[in-house]
Amino acid sequence: MWKKVIRILTLEDVFLGTRFFWLFGAVIALFIASFPFPFFMAVAKAALLVAMVLVLVDGFLLFNRGVKISCERILPRQLSLGDENTVQLKLHNHYGLNLDLTIIDELPAEFQKRDFEIKDYLEADEAKTYTYQLRPTIRGEYTFYNVNVFIHSILGLVERRIKKELEQKILVYPSIMQMNRFSLMAVARLSTMRGVKKVRRLGTSYEFAQIRNYVKGDDYRSINWKATSRRGDLMINQFEDERSQQIFSVIDKGRSMQMPFNGMSLLDYAINTSLVISSVALQKHDKAGLMTFSDKVGATIKAEEGPKQLNVIIETLYKEKARNYEANYELLYTATKQFIRRRSLMFLYTNFESYSAMARVLPLLRRINTAHLLVVVFFENTEIVDYSHQEANTTEEIYYKTIASKFVEEKHRIVQELRQYGIQAILTRPEDLSVNSVNKYLEMKS
Repeated sequence: MWKKVIRILTLEDVFLGTRFFWLFGAVIALFIASFPFPFFMAVAKAALLVAMVLVLVDGFLLFNRGVKISCERILPRQLSLGDENTVQLKLHNHYGLNLDLTIIDELPAEFQKRDFEIKDYLEADEAKTYTYQLRPTIRGEYTFYNVNVFIHSILGLVERRIKKELEQKILVYPSIMQMNRFSLMAVARLSTMRGVKKVRRLGTSYEFAQIRNYVKGDDYRSINWKATSRRGDLMINQFEDERSQQIFSVIDKGRSMQMPFNGMSLLDYAINTSLVISSVALQKHDKAGLMTFSDKVGATIKAEEGPKQLNVIIETLYKEKARNYEANYELLYTATKQFIRRRSLMFLYTNFESYSAMARVLPLLRRINTAHLLVVVFFENTEIVDYSHQEANTTEEIYYKTIASKFVEEKHRIVQELRQYGIQAILTRPEDLSVNSVNKYLEMKS
């Protein structure tokens, strides 16, 4: 009991409502009016007494032992990077009085939300669930702190804060939601999602299985002449349908991938898409692998099959960080020769802002493409593209629009140059990265 009195006296959880100031403002006005009109003095004193009684009654209603509000915050197992994640708050008014309330959840600092609040009305013994969405843009550990519930009665003179200590830590992983969406698409083989192509399978690829004796009807183009000369009998190479192809996601972690778009860096978009491609590849019975690089080689995961491989990739992508250095493509070429010995489909996520930047590394990309099937994925600068489409009215605006158009044309020139040398290329808006990458994967598999 004494602890509650002390808390009230220290004003820790007591706040004055708007009606309090209106009420006592009116009382003060009566006292002022009593100077020229003395008969208002009695009215003012009576009004002051009534106001004080109302404040005491309101305080008693809010701070007596019967007031109890339970609160629970429900979080998903982890948050998905760049997606709208659902958070729930469950409140139950155990008090026998209807209450107006304002809920302020102390969100992680990474969200930078300073004005978050929920206003509502709870009847006696009523329970409600409140739902809101959060979109994290940075990977890592987030901490949710207290939930503050401000309550006031129908009088509205005094407001009480009820602090619920609900500190919770949660990890923000690469987009699990996006991965699940595209995994369902892979299982169905054809997608009805907007922007995803329905790809007709045109054929299969084969890999060497064994050398055996020639049988009438075999394809003479598969005869192994060296083995035939050694054995003295016609020998033939036997091939089997190749289901487990190697699919590698290669991510540039250098300076150029730190450019922001819609709150996220290009690196994070590449990480989300790498997870999607890995998941879809595993669904298609291919082997998924990963390599990251900048000024040095980062994570390397050998291409494997199975559900455990996806967990390894998720945990590795979660830990990846950008580096403030230029990407070393000579190092990448050496690493692919040493680490990826079997011919593989490689998605290289990088960013070229100029033709000259691409031209410097083109010889190395061509070398990689001779050993593997390389798909270079880089990004449109959406702000420049949008600016180049705006109407120009002044000389200065025409000048800036011309420069913007040159930047846009240069990106398309990069695509043409890469394709001229047999390198697959995707120029995409960041928000379309996953869709376009999956389209290309299905196209290459067909």
